Order: sequence, then structure tokens, then C-alpha cells
Amino acid sequence: MLSTLLFAALIVAPAPAQDGGTQDGPPKRVRSILLYGDDKCPKAESPDEVVVCANAGESPYRIPKSLRNQPNEGAAAQAWTNRVETVEEFNRAGLPNSCSPVGIGGQTGCTRAAIRQWYQERVDAKAKAARTTAPAED
Repeated sequence: MLSTLLFAALIVAPAPAQDGGTQDGPPKRVRSILLYGDDKCPKAESPDEVVVCANAGESPYRIPKSLRNQPNEGAAAQAWTNRVETVEEFNRAGLPNSCSPVGIGGQTGCTRAAIRQWYQERVDAKAKAARTTAPAED
């Protein structure tokens, strides 16, 4: 009976540290280092120190590849048909289905304009996400 109790106490008791270190709490010093190119991670100066290294790319002075050569999203980069549609929509103020506070039929196109804008924002967001996740070439 006594051996069974002793065996159960050993199973329930927490296991001692495997490396036999004397440290009971967190490390006294933690160094975070960004490495560029082929830099090597430095060794810890003492047993109470932890060194954390992360590779940050080619050089600290270069723009990361994922951010290079982003396409222009301004008016000049839009297709000609999109620019024409924008001008025509602006000139339709006051006409039916134009979503304008001017004229007798201007309010009738507001819902359609809101749905069109929502759909276009979704398409633009998907295109932008595809451009940022695709690997950029030099």
C-alpha cells in the first residue's frame, strides 16, 4: 500500500528542470536583434540572458520587396472608360436615377449608386489583396 502511495505521489509531483539550471524566474535580460543579409545571431553573454534574432531582409536601407513598385491607383492609372463614366455621372445631376438633391428625379438612383459603389470597393479590395500577396519582382 505504501509503495502505491509513493508511486502516485511521484506521478502527481511536478518534474524538476531537465537542464539543472539555478534560474527560478524569467531571464534577467532579453535582447531582440534584427539581422540583415547574411548576419549571424550573436551568442548570449551570460546564462541569465536570452538573445532573440529575426531576419529583416536584405538591407535596412532598402524598401522590402512586397512594398516595391506598387501600382498607381490615381485617376491617371484608371481605364479611360472608367473616367468617362465618372464624367457622365457628374453631368447627370438632376436627371432620373442620378442620386442628386437637384431636380425632380434625382433621388431615384441613390440605392443603385450605393450598391454599385459597394460592389466596386469589394472588387478593388480583392485586387489590392492579390497584388500585395503576390511576390514582387525586382
